[in-house]
Amino acid sequence: MSKLVIVGTVAFDAIETPFGKTDKILGGAATFIGLAASHFNVDSAAVSVVGGDFPNEYLDLLKERNINIDGVEIVPEGKTFFWSGRYHNDMNSRDTLVTELNVLADFDPIVPKDYRNAEVVMLGNLHPNIQAGVLDQMTTKPKLVILDTMNFWMDCALSELHDVIKRIDVITINDEEARQLTGEYSLVVAARKIHDMGPKYVVIKKGEHGALLFHNDHMFYAPALPLEEVFDPTGAGDTFAGGFAGYLARTEDYSFENMKNAVIYGSTLASFCVEKFGTERMITLEDDEVQHRMQQFKQLTQFNIELS
Repeated sequence: MSKLVIVGTVAFDAIETPFGKTDKILGGAATFIGLAASHFNVDSAAVSVVGGDFPNEYLDLLKERNINIDGVEIVPEGKTFFWSGRYHNDMNSRDTLVTELNVLADFDPIVPKDYRNAEVVMLGNLHPNIQAGVLDQMTTKPKLVILDTMNFWMDCALSELHDVIKRIDVITINDEEARQLTGEYSLVVAARKIHDMGPKYVVIKKGEHGALLFHNDHMFYAPALPLEEVFDPTGAGDTFAGGFAGYLARTEDYSFENMKNAVIYGSTLASFCVEKFGTERMITLEDDEVQHRMQQFKQLTQFNIELS
């Protein structure tokens, strides 16, 4: 069984959508990634930091999903990272109301010794220097390094981001971020430019319009499953990344053909994430539900056509 290292925030979120609002609830990139990856029974470890205000029950939840938390630093006198946002009626855009870095401001990641030889590393959305610091601790070169990032780091740490991008195999970003990173409107051209920066594979997420996978001259498109309603998009991109990384870690097949399957699994898990606030749906999600929805994806996307 492959080992999977997950780097990212374990945090508090407060969310407001047209369907309601929450007080502080469990969130964070590493949380969503870990919960999604747990459906593939991989040996995973989270690398993050929380404050003394973080409930033990949340840490226990991660452990119950077989996510090793030895790499989650607890700063007793500190406060946990907190983000609050309000989504617009279209659910595709949002306003950040509060961002409190708290213990994340001085985070120095420590990868547990037993996981420094992990085959797969999932670098969740954090400062590029933190992502690079994790790669520096690996005692053997991972077979696959996946990186997620966002426009914030393109605005304030672009040089450091370029440095870490050179060291990865797969990048997952949304269409807006791909355009900002490359200065190209065409996503095909943008993916080619990102390839030139280092990654062998480029995944461009398009929200409710699915995801694109690029590798050299090969391209694959996976639609998003049409849903009756989207309750809360928070964490959907991280859930996609967790499903993508978890499937690849379980199958130990890092080919373009198998990454197509990983994209579908990522999209499937993300479709559950948006059904409830925060991590609520991912906490209750059962494996048979995932398989049933995978069948729906198959029916949605497969067809026979005779070409003359």
